[in-house]
Amino acid sequence: MNNQEQSRKKSGCMKWIIIFIVAYIVCSILSGLWLGKMFSSGATLEKNTVYVLRMKGTLVEQGQENNPFASLMGDMPGYNKSEVVGLDDLLHNIRLAKEDDKIKGILLQDGGMLMGFASAKALRDALSDFKESGKFLVAYASHYSATNYYVACVADSVFVNPTGTVDWNGLSAEKMYFKRLLDKLGVEMQVLKVGTFKSAVEPYILTGMSDADRRQTKQYVDGLWNELVQGVSESRHISAENLNSYADQYMGLQPAETYVENGLADRLAYTEDIDSLLIRLTGTDDYNKISTSALATITADTKSSDNKIAVLYAEGEITDSEGSGIVGTKMVKEIRKIRKNDDVKAVVLRVNSPGGSADASEQIWHAVQTLREKGIPVVVSMGDYAASGGYYISCGADYIYAEPGTLTGSIGIFGMVPNVNKVRDKIGLDIDGLKTNRHSDLQTNALLKGMDTEERAMMQQMVERGYDLFTRRCAEGRHTTQDEIKTIGEGRVWLGKDAIGIGLVDTLGGMNEAVAKAAELAGIDDYELKYYPARKDIYTQLMEAFDNTTDEEKLIMKMKELCSQPRVMTLMHFPVIR
Repeated sequence: MNNQEQSRKKSGCMKWIIIFIVAYIVCSILSGLWLGKMFSSGATLEKNTVYVLRMKGTLVEQGQENNPFASLMGDMPGYNKSEVVGLDDLLHNIRLAKEDDKIKGILLQDGGMLMGFASAKALRDALSDFKESGKFLVAYASHYSATNYYVACVADSVFVNPTGTVDWNGLSAEKMYFKRLLDKLGVEMQVLKVGTFKSAVEPYILTGMSDADRRQTKQYVDGLWNELVQGVSESRHISAENLNSYADQYMGLQPAETYVENGLADRLAYTEDIDSLLIRLTGTDDYNKISTSALATITADTKSSDNKIAVLYAEGEITDSEGSGIVGTKMVKEIRKIRKNDDVKAVVLRVNSPGGSADASEQIWHAVQTLREKGIPVVVSMGDYAASGGYYISCGADYIYAEPGTLTGSIGIFGMVPNVNKVRDKIGLDIDGLKTNRHSDLQTNALLKGMDTEERAMMQQMVERGYDLFTRRCAEGRHTTQDEIKTIGEGRVWLGKDAIGIGLVDTLGGMNEAVAKAAELAGIDDYELKYYPARKDIYTQLMEAFDNTTDEEKLIMKMKELCSQPRVMTLMHFPVIR
């Protein structure tokens, strides 16, 4: 046996040993967890408690069950320890902190949470409402991103580490363009689309922004920046002119003292200073702290009711039958559960999606209509995105709310298939075969040889039929004409605050307003919220955590899926906004 074989054998044995140890630990934890659930009902609140809201991780719409072995698994090979935080948990916690006398105040700690602009607005509004209680709200971080600072600046006092940064630098939007690279590789992207502003395909066929894309991007980037400036100006009492002047100086590279001098922060402080401050604010050096995950397990005092308002979360890319976002088949099943529940009197559909499969979008749209046919009103609450396919599934609702910074619209459709004929020729790969009919080999041909004129025309017609159906659905839902929808369609992206004037959205508001409207439309005064889909349990989280599939492998699988069967997509593609 040579050294290589011995090494491979040892590696295989070690792998099985690790698997056995992990399995043993997991089984032990799950057994303990099962017993713990029998004798425990979650966290309890003590007197003189401070809610420590850590602004880190990735903010999603719906939180998950607290994973008790996340810290234990730590750096174990193959374990994905990325932290996600539910906006629903944060809003619940802030409301509970306002109402429960045991909680004396909130400490916003850290400032690098990944979140969209609409989510930031919802969080900021909740904290503003919390301040009406008269309890303290302080913020402390070593680093604030622009959106995190927009949230944190509503605090009574903002503290920065003496070596910290506030990235108040303005916003920029960039896309990466691949056309010259694809040309060098010999790959031609065959694009079929409807919509002048449908820019998702541009990186593959252009070397820079089209005039239409530049126009729409400037509109929503300027609009988002103005929202941030206005919010900070109101909270910190700094003029918009000065805030833009500070951004021109690139605050992220300025010394920390500058933030205090220009009013962005109240004081520079170390962790010990914040501890001393909390002792003073709570009136005791024996105060308690509670985390987001722990506080989320405590149920606020709410009366039960036979009347239920279903809150249905639709977050992520829309896919047909698989994926981690909005899976069409699963979403339809959830809607069917809601429809069969006679206690459900209204539905709030929370949409945070940039789009996806046109087929799945149509299926979800139809399922939503079955709710309305049963007499169940549907109110949409838009999150960071409700664009393209995300707007498709929203347009049939009875009423639509959006945040000012929601990106919506993008009523357009496209299909895209790479032609690798030149690459095939370079590497000496030949194709031969048989077919029974004229276009039997279209799917393979489109990828390996390229579509001919007739095939491209047929594909374009399919895309145009999809656009016609999309605009028809929008016209029906928004009680207007298809021609009117087409004038504001063409794949154009709109901010939520601008979408009101053109009829895509009814008014500005968040989840609270959407729930209240749903109750009004259902004609009920007392109700209880019921959430769909159910939160991921710990077992599901564990299986996903040990998913060793790399991003590269997932990308390859996605490309194989797209290339094996050309699909019409409505996937929204935004520039990176910083």
